[in-house]
Amino acid sequence: MDFDLIVLGGGSAGFAAAIKGADSGARAALIEGGTLGGTCVNVGCVPSKTLLRAAEAQHMRTRHGFDGIPTSDGRPDWALVRRAKDDLVATLRREKYVEVLRSYDSVTLIQERAELASDHSVQLAGGRTLTADRIVLATGSSPWAAPIPGLSTTPHLDSTSAMALERLPGSLVLIGGGSVGLELGQMFARLGVDVTVVEALPQLLPGDDPALGETLASYLRDEGLTVFTSAQVEAVKAENDSRVVELHAAGRRQFVSADAIVVATGRRPNTAGLGLERIGIRVGNRGQVVVDEFLRTSRDSVYAAGDVVGDPMFVYVAAYAGNLAAENALSGNHRRYDLAAVPAVTFTDPAVASVGLTDAAARKAGIEPLVARLGLEHVPRARAARDTRGFIQLVADASTRRIIGAQIVARDAGELIGEAALGLRLGVTIEQLAGTFHPYLTLAEGLKLAAQTFTTDVSKLSCCAA
Repeated sequence: MDFDLIVLGGGSAGFAAAIKGADSGARAALIEGGTLGGTCVNVGCVPSKTLLRAAEAQHMRTRHGFDGIPTSDGRPDWALVRRAKDDLVATLRREKYVEVLRSYDSVTLIQERAELASDHSVQLAGGRTLTADRIVLATGSSPWAAPIPGLSTTPHLDSTSAMALERLPGSLVLIGGGSVGLELGQMFARLGVDVTVVEALPQLLPGDDPALGETLASYLRDEGLTVFTSAQVEAVKAENDSRVVELHAAGRRQFVSADAIVVATGRRPNTAGLGLERIGIRVGNRGQVVVDEFLRTSRDSVYAAGDVVGDPMFVYVAAYAGNLAAENALSGNHRRYDLAAVPAVTFTDPAVASVGLTDAAARKAGIEPLVARLGLEHVPRARAARDTRGFIQLVADASTRRIIGAQIVARDAGELIGEAALGLRLGVTIEQLAGTFHPYLTLAEGLKLAAQTFTTDVSKLSCCAA
């Protein structure tokens, strides 16, 4: 064989797999036909989060909540904002991918498209065939547009092209009320764009606890976004320089005109053109590679990791999966793919974060839940920061009193959810969380207060009450 391990895809999962191979003493080939680094660093997490923070800075110029601090207004310089985003992406791509790879002598980078030729070989676009004992598929995912009448002939944007606009539109309609759509929607609104969000299901953030989506929707509306839920998009079309979205919402037919349409209806795995059918690798109804608990495909020598196996499509899950797939491929199937305590964050303001079970999911699983919800007006840090939007909700198993879920709406919800995820993983109880030291005047103290809420009216506690 030419290599011990061939990895198709140069994103987070692919890099983790190749590095694990190198650390295990294997000769690995990392093959990437596009831009090195994958979705997160190039067109996902990194660019979107820096744009979100820029939009937040613009927003805070006029709405910060502190008396005596002057506010100012003014249009942002979008070209400079976008250029700073592109500079950061280029820097991180170089530092975290290109330069990292150079430190592994046993990993060969091949920047060329490839497809599977057999269980143990891939064919490069240039015609060369490479062989390996094991192969890991880590080709990621791409934005997917729902089948909306007229969309194929109407110019529109997706999450990637929206962040690369040469200039800001005056208005836009954003189709899709999931994490990506809401982050983009609030960002553009704070930069002065008139934004309408359209979601087909009854709540924003479908699949999460309904209170999360409902709470966030109220805050977005307060900022001036128009939000439709239970809204069916009947058709879209172009009229001169405008885009028109025909929808059915609130029991009636409506037409919304805007300068641009952004479609954020999800992502689909990149499996087309990989030659999966040639060697009998099974795929699911959304194109995802079907894997077992060890991330092994229907062919014993081929594994898959990251977005290509479907949800949850998070970069940290992809890195974990790439590492696991490579280890199982090279040394036997010893580690199982465990998603029991995976946190999720929507980086709006306030942010939304969750991990584990909601009370409804607990009941569906046959668990009697205990639920405690703490409004942020009871968290001293939130009051000092003049931002009491949101809540912290904990779900516990009534029989064991172990924490089995957490749902948070707060400005820094993403910074809190890691502790909750660790608590789930370690089986922490209500009493253990409530009895753990949390520094006063931190938002993390809200987790302790939320745990105390199971048994105590925290509004009647003094500051720092044990």
